[in-house]
Amino acid sequence: MNTASLAKRLIGHALFWPVTVLVVMLLANIVFTPGFLDIRIEQGHLYGSLIDILLFGAPLILVAIGMTMVIATGGIDLSVGATVAISGALACDLISKGHGLPVAIGTAVGVSVLLGLWNGLLVTRLGIQPIIATLILMVAGRGIAQLITGGQIITINDQGYKLIGGGYWLGLPFAIILVAVALAVTAVLTRRTALALLIEAVGGNAEAARLTGIRSRGLIVLAYVFCGLCAGVAGLMISSNTLSADGNNAGLWIELDAILAVVLGGTALTGGRFSLAGTVLGALIIQTLDTTIYTAGIPPRTTLVFSAAVVTIVCLIQSPAFRARFSRKKRRRPAPPVPTNPQQEVAA
Repeated sequence: MNTASLAKRLIGHALFWPVTVLVVMLLANIVFTPGFLDIRIEQGHLYGSLIDILLFGAPLILVAIGMTMVIATGGIDLSVGATVAISGALACDLISKGHGLPVAIGTAVGVSVLLGLWNGLLVTRLGIQPIIATLILMVAGRGIAQLITGGQIITINDQGYKLIGGGYWLGLPFAIILVAVALAVTAVLTRRTALALLIEAVGGNAEAARLTGIRSRGLIVLAYVFCGLCAGVAGLMISSNTLSADGNNAGLWIELDAILAVVLGGTALTGGRFSLAGTVLGALIIQTLDTTIYTAGIPPRTTLVFSAAVVTIVCLIQSPAFRARFSRKKRRRPAPPVPTNPQQEVAA
């Protein structure tokens, strides 16, 4: 295989452009922060900007993994932000009232799973479109979280709970380890078994999958339950990192970032084939973009516009149609027409 063919295959790989964009963004931060890529060890713990990106991006990565499964089935979940808020509010409220850590975490995760089950049943049993079914919980869930907190910010002081989102284990932030384990388990279940094939079949054509004997409804419900579980654990991360629960702002708009991460990773919103690695890269791109905004000193009033511009550029770069239209490939000149009249040949 020659170099040109290898380069063409490399550029054509689904993860080439997400990786390229992420690397370019990380290198660009060196201009504003010379030691941006440095990683140091203090008191046995790893610190540095790269560690911070992984730490602060951990909840988004976890939510995006769950969102990937839902989108792969042809659905969408707009309620993950509300689930994040409810999970954190429940855990902090129970801890503040003297309940043990296992009870608080178990209740929060259990309720998150039930919320995912609720979404799945609305979609499969009642036939409500996913965007409407999850929009119901997106609106009502935020109100439920505020009812749990009483409209106030609940603060706690539990170092055991702090470990989930702000603690360290084996020198690494525990949240990063938790996300790595969740990603590994999801990858094994979907890529080492037939589960991925079944999910992609449902996302491609749920009715055709059902006619071939696949339990489409069960898989769709399972995807929403898993997404609710991921959002619930992410809610624990966010609230434990600050040892507080804010029913109004916790997880606000994280559903949009999760959907964007899935799209940036190459998974189509129409369902079917999905990429967990691409989703993780998409989430890291979003978190790196947020970090870049702060390190570059971009004024707060233009932050959203800058983010939208960068995301637009990234999406265009990843678009095969856009690259094909604006590529600088030389077009071959058409060969001159062959004369059909013998007199023309003599004249020539």
